[in-house]
Amino acid sequence: MKYIYGRNPVIEMLKAEKVDKLYIQQGNREGSIKKIFGMAKSAGVLITEVNKNKLDEYANGSNHQGVVALVSDFEYSSIEEIQNLGIEKILILDKIEDPHNFGAIARSAEAFGFNGIVIPKHNSAYVNDVVYKTSAGAIERLKVAIVVNLTQTIEKLKENGYWIYGTDLQGENYSSVNLKGKIALIIGNEGKGMSQGLKKHVDGMLTIPMIGSINSLNASCAASVLMAEVLKQDEATKL
Repeated sequence: MKYIYGRNPVIEMLKAEKVDKLYIQQGNREGSIKKIFGMAKSAGVLITEVNKNKLDEYANGSNHQGVVALVSDFEYSSIEEIQNLGIEKILILDKIEDPHNFGAIARSAEAFGFNGIVIPKHNSAYVNDVVYKTSAGAIERLKVAIVVNLTQTIEKLKENGYWIYGTDLQGENYSSVNLKGKIALIIGNEGKGMSQGLKKHVDGMLTIPMIGSINSLNASCAASVLMAEVLKQDEATKL
């Protein structure tokens, strides 16, 4: 069990029917809090009104927006389940260690149709309250698989028809590459980038051209740009 805080993440948890108990700040029934209260009441969730200090404690001092939910632990998937569900757009997070980045990436992934995320067992952020908050609850709509060996997972995906693309400053302009169909994008570590060992197993390397003096993007920003391009190309085929 864990605490999830913030209005949008709590709403997503209520929709997923995973809230066991709801804590609302005393005297706060305005705006979306009123909606949350109604959803919880309809679902038969136990609701307790507490003071702000208690919510601060549950949220470890983070901005809870007047509401905290006690929820069941996140249910991880397997890479086999992701494939069996017919998910064609997958993100592979290569040692993304900051849960804020993980959450931001997850929020963009849900928006752009990348419904499967793969993370390594070691040296990686897992789904926690920060990921829920930063993703605005979007992480609950995604399938996340933890794997022991990313290289083996990549080869397994290739055997099942996925094209694997990594990210690197020396790669090919992302907008000139055919990114339609079954795609898995690898997003590298915040500081070190993509692992050298994984580069040997990709079908191609992508780069995002930049003209500013800072020639790199935050991992979550880069992931968003690339996923938007994949969606753009897929949508173009429907015209």
